Amino acid sequence: MAQVQYYGTGRRKNAVARVRVVPGEGQVVINGRPMAEYFGKKTLEMIVNQPLVVTENKERFDVIAKVHGGGVTGQAGAIRMGISRALLEADGNMRPSLKKEGFLTRDPRMKERRKYGLKKARKASQFSKR
Repeated sequence: MAQVQYYGTGRRKNAVARVRVVPGEGQVVINGRPMAEYFGKKTLEMIVNQPLVVTENKERFDVIAKVHGGGVTGQAGAIRMGISRALLEADGNMRPSLKKEGFLTRDPRMKERRKYGLKKARKASQFSKR
């Protein structure tokens, strides 16, 4: 018997998350490891769980995520967006609550590119008179 699965892709900064939401007891597995082991910070776990808490589906679905690129905060944001999109695929009636919280909007902020003559994007070398 085929199990029902809902897919969603989330992006944040340079992180890309491919998320699969399946009916279950509320377990979250990221890159084959439990969420608590993968992130280690409660704030990042809270970010990942936000869509499930807002839509009151924490105990209804299991989340399996593959994420790469970026840092841990960007990855948590990408997973949050992926979960939101997958939940939307599962039930379209969740859209207003997810939209209101801003989970369906891609955050466009990216790292600014480095410019020649400078050390970083905007940081110049220290001025010296002699």
